[in-house]
Amino acid sequence: MKHLDRYIIRRLISITSLVLVVLIFIFIIIDFSENSDDFTDRGATMGEIWGDYYINYIPEMIRLVLPLAIFSACLYLVGQLSERLEITSLKAAGVSLYRLFIPYLMFGFISAIGLSALDAWIIPASNAQRIQFEEQYIKQKNEQLDRNDIYRELSPGSYLQVNYFDRDQQTAYRIRIVQFDKRGVKKILTATNMAWLEDKNEWRLTTVQERIFTDSGFLERNVAGFDTVLSLLPQDLARSSSDIYQLSYAEAFQYIDGIKRSGASGIEIPQVQLYARMAYPFSIVVVLIIGFAVAAVRRSGGKGVYIAAGLVISFLYLVIMKIMEPFGALGLLPPIWAALIPHLLFLCVGIIGIKLIRK
Repeated sequence: MKHLDRYIIRRLISITSLVLVVLIFIFIIIDFSENSDDFTDRGATMGEIWGDYYINYIPEMIRLVLPLAIFSACLYLVGQLSERLEITSLKAAGVSLYRLFIPYLMFGFISAIGLSALDAWIIPASNAQRIQFEEQYIKQKNEQLDRNDIYRELSPGSYLQVNYFDRDQQTAYRIRIVQFDKRGVKKILTATNMAWLEDKNEWRLTTVQERIFTDSGFLERNVAGFDTVLSLLPQDLARSSSDIYQLSYAEAFQYIDGIKRSGASGIEIPQVQLYARMAYPFSIVVVLIIGFAVAAVRRSGGKGVYIAAGLVISFLYLVIMKIMEPFGALGLLPPIWAALIPHLLFLCVGIIGIKLIRK
């Protein structure tokens, strides 16, 4: 069995690598054909296209298609063993079907750990460079979640209102900071704009008017401007739907904590995205279980049946993952459950499928 284990793992690695290369090649060709006009119109050079965009897109492509590549490899290899009656021979020799599944499971866990590490440290940095390229050279809808009429809580009893925030210039316009105490409004500070100072990690307010309210009225003070420290950063005012995919796991949790601290709405969206990212590598183990259950039984029709079943299962898996995300984003389900339910559902399907196979 040790020789067979090594053979299975080697074959899984070779088939997965081949499918992965083919899928990535197809993806790049399709993407280039769709965006070549934008590249030309906006003046992107071939060095920028391939060096800044596609090289940085490959890690994300690997993350997306690796479960499918491993699923295809499992279907092909197990189906081949089944068609040649090798699985039947092994069972006749006293080898349990569960024992035969061990190398597949080992390969799945190792791949899931590797994909999780890739997604935690390498993919976010490459995604940041890729998204920066897309914003410059590819026409697409604006992913910015906050642009006009932004409200944030700076601290208990202190609130910030921003009329408009320019993400590129890291400057907010028409600022109002209101402070309350038990008796009501304590102070109102207004400014024409507020610019982020990267070197000092401070905000520079311009044309500032400050009103301090007392029992007898208010005191007004006007200044040209000053620098100050606030409990928020530019990213707290310029969230986008792709932020989570540019952050490591630790940075993503800090990002979500920052949203909670600032009192911004829509916190469920990044939570669902983060939990979905973290749960996604587990899909490798799930599809291996399903693939083994589907292909371990010899069926009429040969490999075509396995391929068709694989495509249907993959499609349903992706559809359910996409269907569940809005439930978490809208608060109808806890975000973590919106990310986990599709994987747990198909895990149950795979386990039931293996249980139904004649041992």
